[in-house]
This record gives sequence, C-alpha cells and structure tokens, in this order.
Amino acid sequence: MTAHAQFPLEQSGDGRFVRQGDAFRDRVRADPSSPFPAEAGRYHLYVSLACPWAHRTIIVRRLMGLEDAIGMTVLDPIRDELGWAFRPVPGASLDPVNGFAYLAEAYRATNPHYHGRVTVPVLWDTRTQRIVSNSDDDIMRMFETEFAAPAVHPELDLYPPEHRREIDILNEEIYETVNDGVYKAGFASAQDSYAAAARTVFVTLDHLEARLADRRYLFGGVPLETDWRLFVTLIRFDAVYFGHFKCNLRRIVDYPNLWGYLRDLYQIPGIAATVNFDHIKRHYYMTHDEINPTRIVPIGPLLDLNVPPGRDRLSLAV
Repeated sequence: MTAHAQFPLEQSGDGRFVRQGDAFRDRVRADPSSPFPAEAGRYHLYVSLACPWAHRTIIVRRLMGLEDAIGMTVLDPIRDELGWAFRPVPGASLDPVNGFAYLAEAYRATNPHYHGRVTVPVLWDTRTQRIVSNSDDDIMRMFETEFAAPAVHPELDLYPPEHRREIDILNEEIYETVNDGVYKAGFASAQDSYAAAARTVFVTLDHLEARLADRRYLFGGVPLETDWRLFVTLIRFDAVYFGHFKCNLRRIVDYPNLWGYLRDLYQIPGIAATVNFDHIKRHYYMTHDEINPTRIVPIGPLLDLNVPPGRDRLSLAV
C-alpha cells in the first residue's frame, strides 16, 4: 500500500521521491558584456533560513563578504497552501524589493506559464525584473567565482583548481545520498523506498566519518565548497532528519569525527548567525502535514555546538 505523498508530482509509482529540476539557470558573470554582469547592488537573494539549499547560498554570501553587494530577504518559515510568503515575523520580513506577498509572484513574473513547485533560493535581477536562477548549486558557484570585484574577501577560494575534479565528484555523491538522500527517505510513500534511501544515507555518513579521521575538513586543512554543502544537512540532522524524516540509525552526535567537524564549521566566524533552529524546526514540523499532521514542534534536541571541536591538530593533514 502506498501512502499519501507530500509532493505528489514528485513521486514515482513505487513510492520514491524524485525532486523536480531547477527551472531557471541563467548565469551572472564577471564579464561586463554578459546579459547578467556581476554588478554590486543589482541582484537580490530571496531565501528561507529553514531550507538547506538556501542556507548554502547564505553561507557563501557571508564568507565572501557580499552582504553589501547582494541584498537578501528572508521568507516566513511556515509555508502555507500558497507557498513561501513574505511576512513580518521574527527573523523574516516583507519584500522590500518588489512588494511581493508570495515568492510565487517572482516565478510568474519570470514565466507566466510556470506550474512547478516554488522553491528557494531565488536570485532576482532588479534590472530586468526577473529570476536569474533558482539553482542553489549555480548561485553558490556564481558567488564564489564571479563576484570577486564587489566581495570583501575575494581571496577566499572555495573552488580551487587543484581540487575541482574531486569537489565535483564528492558534491554529487553527497548530494544524491545525503543532501537529497534524507528527503528521499522522508518523503518516500512506500516502506521499501524509504528503507533503501535511509540506509544509503548512513552508508555515506559512515564513509565521511572515516574520511574525517585524519583530516580536519573534507579536502584537508581548510573548508571548501563541499564542506558547506554537507554542513547544511549535518546541522539539521539531529533536530529534523533523525526523527521527522526517520533517518534514525544514528545521530550526528554519535559520530565522533562528524560531530567535531560540524562544531568546527559552526564556530567559524559568521556561520552561527546563519543557523536558525526556530525557523528550521517550525518549517519542517509545521508544513509537512502528510508527515506530521499534528504540527507539534519538538522541544529538543539539546545540542551544544560551542564545545571546542579539538580538530585543529588535523589542520596540516591532506
């Protein structure tokens, strides 16, 4: 028997969750002759603090020092039947750029015939009044590689040439089995589909635990793009994915290396300010009615992310 799906249009016949593709994938480039040149003040980022995909772009914007160059508006974490909304609630606000009430208006302004699910993040071009991209992968990479001129920290290289091939390979593995893997488990509507997805999550977590035994970050002594792609899932894991998505073989706190690694990343200056557990927990537990029809938000877990990670001894490891 197949249960009701959270997103019916993204459900296979055998109960698997199959995520829709990104609808808008234009590129901002450093080239001034580009249709979307990397100009300070031109672009605006619409995000949710609850969403891991949006969280990635928030982190890169912060690390690169692009806050003054690229504006950002946070949506209400409670997504209703009309989707993501702009509301003046704690940690979120009305839309100061376009006066939209719902993010769906940005999608319709870009493509009046759009009928897919409305997702975050969205990079909006104030000049052409349209979405440039709703792909977190592309937005991250654009922030990393195309906005050096307005960045406060242009020297930061999250995608260095010597690691690009390995970054691309590990990005794909982590995305398929962990980042999206928790969703494949949580949104599955058949037992076998859920079990297969959930077990795969832990196969990769076990592999990453071993990888981090002799190196501080995934590629050595400094965090790169892949580390931040993984971080946004790890930071939500014990609070949401362990219980709500039933990925409950182990918690991140049960993995000595992953738990220390998570705290290490969290304690990098500016990162803790991008994490909002109130938005995270209220979004998942209050908007996934098919999974949590009572909409009760759990009071835990208690996670002390400020305990010294003790991983600096691995800084020189490769």
